[in-house]
Amino acid sequence: MKKTPFIFLLNMLFLGLLLQPHLSFAQDKNNPALKSILLDQYKSTYNVEEWFVPATKAVEGMTAEQATWKGCDSCHSVAQEVTHLIYWNKEALARFRGEKPDPFGGDNSKTFVNVDKAQWTAIVAQLDQVLGDIQRFIEQTDEAKLKQWYSGISHVSTHNAYHTGQILFIRKMQGSWKR
Repeated sequence: MKKTPFIFLLNMLFLGLLLQPHLSFAQDKNNPALKSILLDQYKSTYNVEEWFVPATKAVEGMTAEQATWKGCDSCHSVAQEVTHLIYWNKEALARFRGEKPDPFGGDNSKTFVNVDKAQWTAIVAQLDQVLGDIQRFIEQTDEAKLKQWYSGISHVSTHNAYHTGQILFIRKMQGSWKR
């Protein structure tokens, strides 16, 4: 069957549209700005699900009973993991902004706070608030300032990913993670 120039052009247009996202991805990623790297990494631990589940999705839809459940006496609950994340993300954000963070007595176990079931909804909102505040900080900060804080921001993302993994492990142990 003979292809007409019109069919050939349609095929080329289709192929171009098919490949365009891949080509633009490669072009944008050849020399990404520090801000885009930090935001991409951070969002994946906050609220954008790509390779793994982010923090806000890990706690989404949990009841207070599920959040305060502990698999053993020395284990943390999901709620305790979340209070730990809130504490250290607030501390990091204060440092990034040049503010004085809340005093820390050196006992990390005190950042895993027991939560009353009535507090769970507010705790989830606090987590979303502080994680959103850090995202906005990254978005609004210029490249020169980000060069001073890139390591700290990267460590916050890693810390958040680790504890989100702990949250998912706890949920799987109790049977409340259905994915």
